[in-house]
Amino acid sequence: MDEFLKDYDFLLPESQIAKYPAENRDESRLLVLNREKDTITEHSRFKEIADYFIEGDVLVYNETKVSKRRVYLSARSGRIHESVFLETRDPDSKEWICILKNRKKLKLGDALHPEGYEDIRFRYQGDSADLSILVADKSLDDSDFSQWGNIPIPPYLKRKAEKSDEDRYQTIFATNPGSVAAPTAGLHFSEKLRQMLEVKGIIFVPIILQIGYGTFQPLQEEQLLKKKLHTESYELSEATAKILNEARAEKRRVISIGTTTLRVLESVFDFKSQIYKAGKGETDIFLSPGDQIHSSQGLVTNFHLPKSSLLLLVNCFGGNNLVMRSYRYALERNFRFYSYGDAMFLF
Repeated sequence: MDEFLKDYDFLLPESQIAKYPAENRDESRLLVLNREKDTITEHSRFKEIADYFIEGDVLVYNETKVSKRRVYLSARSGRIHESVFLETRDPDSKEWICILKNRKKLKLGDALHPEGYEDIRFRYQGDSADLSILVADKSLDDSDFSQWGNIPIPPYLKRKAEKSDEDRYQTIFATNPGSVAAPTAGLHFSEKLRQMLEVKGIIFVPIILQIGYGTFQPLQEEQLLKKKLHTESYELSEATAKILNEARAEKRRVISIGTTTLRVLESVFDFKSQIYKAGKGETDIFLSPGDQIHSSQGLVTNFHLPKSSLLLLVNCFGGNNLVMRSYRYALERNFRFYSYGDAMFLF
C-alpha cells in the first residue's frame, strides 16, 4: 500500500492550508488543466473559469447541505466530549453512529448532554471499530442539531467553527441537509457567477450525495485491495437524468462540480446503454488511476490531501503526470490547499 501511494504523497507547508476562505467566493485562485494539450494555466480569480465554458455545457452540482452535526457533549464528570453525529440507521432516529473524542473515559450507559441543553440526554452504548454509538432519549432531526450543534468544519483547520462558517462552509446550491462535509468545489461559485454563466447558455443541474466523514479518513489497505470506499447515499432525479442524456446525445459536455458529483455520475452511468439512470441508492465506488471516467468531460475540484481517495480520483480523471505536475506547480506558487483553498478545472 505504501509503495502504491508514494506517488501521491507530497509535503505541504502548514502555511498553505487555508484556514479561512477567500474574501469573495469566486475570487480564489484557479489552475486550468487541459488534458489534450497537456498544459497548466494559472488564473488569479476563479471567476475566470467562465472563459472555458461553452454554450450548452451542463454543470452538475451537489445540492447537499452540511448539517450542524458537531456537538460538544457534557458528561456528569464535567468533562466535554467533542462528537460528530455521522448517521442513524434507526427508523426512530434515536441511535446514532458518532465520532466521539475521549470515549475511553466513558463507561457503558454513561449519560451525556449538549452543552447548555440538559433537556436532551444521550447514553453511551459502546464502540464499533473507530466509531461510537450514542442513543438519544427522543427522536432527532436537523432542527435539533441546528439548536445545539456546530458546523463540522474539517479537523485539519485546527480551529472551532465560527459564525462565518455557517455561511461559507455551505455552497450556494445547498438545500438538502444531511452531510457532515461540504462539496467544496461548489464553494467557489457565487450567485453572480452562476447567473453570468446561465446567461451564457450554461445549464446547471443538481444531484445529491450525502457526504460522510469517510472523505477525511486515511485510505485503508482493504479499500485498495477491494476497490471499495465508504458508502454514501445518492439521488439522481428524472429531470437531471433527462438533461444529462440529452447533452450526451448531442455531444455536449457534462462537467462535474466536485469529486462527490463525479462519484454519483459514475455510479449512475450505464456504460452498455450509454445513459444516466435516475434513482436513489448507495455507492461505494472507488475511482483510481487505471480506471476510465465515462460520465463527465470536465471536473472542477479543490487541492486535496496527499494519499487520499479524492486525490486518486482526480489523478484518474486528469492523468498522473499532469495532475501531480499541477500539484508541484501549486506548491511552488503558494496556492492554498483543502476545503477553503484554491481550485482547479480539468477538461
